[in-house]
Amino acid sequence: MIPEEEIRRHAIRNAFMHSGVADIKAVSSKIFGEFPEARKSPKETLSLIAEVVSRVNSLGSSAITELVQRDFPEFLVKEERKEDHRLPDLNNVKGHVVMRLAPSPSGPLHLGHTRMAMLNDEYVSRYGGELILRLEDTNPANIDPEAYEMIPQDLENIGVKIHRVVIQSERMEIYYEEARRLIESGHAYVCLCKAEDMRKLKLQSIACPHRNTTPEQNEKLFDDMIGGKFTPGTATLVIRTDLFHPNPSLRDWIAFRISPAKHPRTGEKYYAFPMMNFSVAVDDHRLGLTHVLRGKDQLNNTDRQRFIFQYSNWQMPEYYHYGMISLPGEKLKTSIIRKGIRDGKYSGWDDVRLNTVRALLRRGYKPETFRRYWVESGLREIDASFSWDIFNSMNRELIDGTSLRLFFVRDPVPVLVKNGPKSRVMIPFHPEHRELGFREMHVGGSPTILIQAEDWNGMSEGSTVRLKDLYNVERSGDQLVYKQNQEFNPKTMKIIHWLPEDSGEFTVLKPDGSRDDGRIESNITLVNGTSQFERYGYVTIEKERNSALFLHR
Repeated sequence: MIPEEEIRRHAIRNAFMHSGVADIKAVSSKIFGEFPEARKSPKETLSLIAEVVSRVNSLGSSAITELVQRDFPEFLVKEERKEDHRLPDLNNVKGHVVMRLAPSPSGPLHLGHTRMAMLNDEYVSRYGGELILRLEDTNPANIDPEAYEMIPQDLENIGVKIHRVVIQSERMEIYYEEARRLIESGHAYVCLCKAEDMRKLKLQSIACPHRNTTPEQNEKLFDDMIGGKFTPGTATLVIRTDLFHPNPSLRDWIAFRISPAKHPRTGEKYYAFPMMNFSVAVDDHRLGLTHVLRGKDQLNNTDRQRFIFQYSNWQMPEYYHYGMISLPGEKLKTSIIRKGIRDGKYSGWDDVRLNTVRALLRRGYKPETFRRYWVESGLREIDASFSWDIFNSMNRELIDGTSLRLFFVRDPVPVLVKNGPKSRVMIPFHPEHRELGFREMHVGGSPTILIQAEDWNGMSEGSTVRLKDLYNVERSGDQLVYKQNQEFNPKTMKIIHWLPEDSGEFTVLKPDGSRDDGRIESNITLVNGTSQFERYGYVTIEKERNSALFLHR
């Protein structure tokens, strides 16, 4: 006879997909297809299916949804979407494109970086051409030497193809050359004002007293500046713009400042470094960039950089500014994480509590999840908040079919099952994919089993539950009593999971810093990588640590 639980499972899934009403024909088709032996007694099978479907349909839509969320989270996986979420075409593409990723090497990549990485990679793959990784390291005080290796590794691990790596600190002579050219043409000058005084003058559209210094004088001052003859804060190179520009932030802006900090790659060779707006404009031209994707927060920077292109008679790339995605409460600031690692708060850049790329991959998120999320988010100009619900749903679709199921009992309570028969049960590793095999579990006669404390505390005297894939039991005092030949009743019985008493200890580490301690079934030795702990969630198992990292429900 076909196990009634299997019929019920298919009926609940079908009802969940159709507003709380399961279709007998659809459920029958699944059962006869999955269990060929049902064809030997079709009338009995159909009668049982009709009975089970009727009971499931009597629960109502809200009760079925609660059942799915609690006992069948795999049903939450949506069918593959058919919508076309193709990114919009780029303007003015002439043959191939040249695009870039431009992180600062202050640490490894985090979740926010994956947006620029995936979008640029998608376009370069579509049009052909070159994707440049440009490490913007002209701020010596904010560099992690290990990031020069970590960032390319992170990109490779999420499937982004880099064609060339450019390091700005190796291009200092180029920046000096372009600075001297702008000084010579009268578009840049050395300012000796204090920063606060300069700011006040610009707000009042008043020229700095050094603004009309001759190019010859400015060339000498610039040489003194990069030669170490000025102290930090006493001299800057400024790009001459429009003192009456309606946007004060675009009025004469700083292109070079003095930074005597020792650079991890160039040491003390350079004393004055370009600001981001100067080096970016120079590199976007010199590297032949055709299209640049950046956030709306860079709009003012684009306008600042426009002056360099205009003064130099360069063709600007096509710039796209997408809306900002907020990641509320996420730990992304590398300086804070680095201090936490140094102080022992975090185990490393891949600590489960972090949202670095390496931490998210370690937890079990797939590279395809990052790509799909950001492609579907597109290049919209409106601001939005990152949705973990959508991100997790996309990842669930990718991992569910290969995530083998296991029982994990957190906060275990040992309970005697009086009169329980000696049993050997075969449980599928995956409810939908029997080809993945079965796991075997044994219990002796009148066994002591482990169940979760919350399940035990939620059982009132005389209540009956179903031990998943085993048998029905009733609570009697501080023990359970085997209910022989009792039919499973979904209206009154809850299904709970369990483990033999001798199951091994195990821990799940969670992103919020908490942990769940409990017991795991012995079949964990047969499982690698991502698993679904039934009635708990998806995890990534790390056997060498005798633990797992919580992924999502």
